[in-house]
Amino acid sequence: MINFSENTAKYLNKITNGNCREILSNFDDNTIDLVITSPPYDDLRDYTQEEVWNFKSFQEIAKQLFRVMKAGGVVVWVVGDKVEKGKKSLTSFKQALYFQEIGFNMFDVIIYEKTGSGPPHKNRYFNTFEYMFVLSKGQPKTINILKDKKNKWANHSTFGNVTRREKDGTLTDKGRKVVNEFGTRTNIWKYNNGNGFTTKDKIAYHHPAIFPEKLAEDHILAWSNENDIVLDPFGGSGTVAKKATELNRQWIHIDISKEYCDITEKRISENLCNTVLPL
Repeated sequence: MINFSENTAKYLNKITNGNCREILSNFDDNTIDLVITSPPYDDLRDYTQEEVWNFKSFQEIAKQLFRVMKAGGVVVWVVGDKVEKGKKSLTSFKQALYFQEIGFNMFDVIIYEKTGSGPPHKNRYFNTFEYMFVLSKGQPKTINILKDKKNKWANHSTFGNVTRREKDGTLTDKGRKVVNEFGTRTNIWKYNNGNGFTTKDKIAYHHPAIFPEKLAEDHILAWSNENDIVLDPFGGSGTVAKKATELNRQWIHIDISKEYCDITEKRISENLCNTVLPL
């Protein structure tokens, strides 16, 4: 049985068009299992003219997220920085530190590496990554480590005995081991991105900055279980809602843009044959 509070239930498996600061204030405390979201990056994209995005806006939303998360809930915050007047803004770092200040733990920092990128700034290297801050309210209650890194020496024994260095400096002999076919991935997650790779849903590309469906899928699998509630307060074109539906999670989609909410509705209904409830 799924347990959630009445006020939050009104938004469950629905697309809600509105300001997430206002909408989150209606949620009950301790009701969300997982958040996967990508907020506006400084002013790198003109997502909407309906709201000014600044650090104060971020602070208000961060506090709301901490309140609505269950104990052990995880927030995956996908973010990057702009370059202005020859220097990085480091807004992402400021946000990470503020999350810690209000009570979140920085459980992990994962790099989202893109196979494609735009042209570099003058005198700079190509920027091909963004941060994925994995924040938890206490110790994460769900950790499903993804083990999909192909091992070169799969099904072979190690060349020598495996040893473990103990706290006192001594070595414990663990013997030889057979190498598994797949090992735990690193904290650099690489995805094909761009037209035709991020998603096959052409309608989604009306949004200027969608992230790969596989990225959303991996985080949903890593930090949640079936029937958990997954929230995206900056829902955009609906990538998180789509993958949550496919993976048998409950979901809540919020976006301030009516255009993007319409895209999400079409995307879910057309690709998953799912009837989206009225706004």
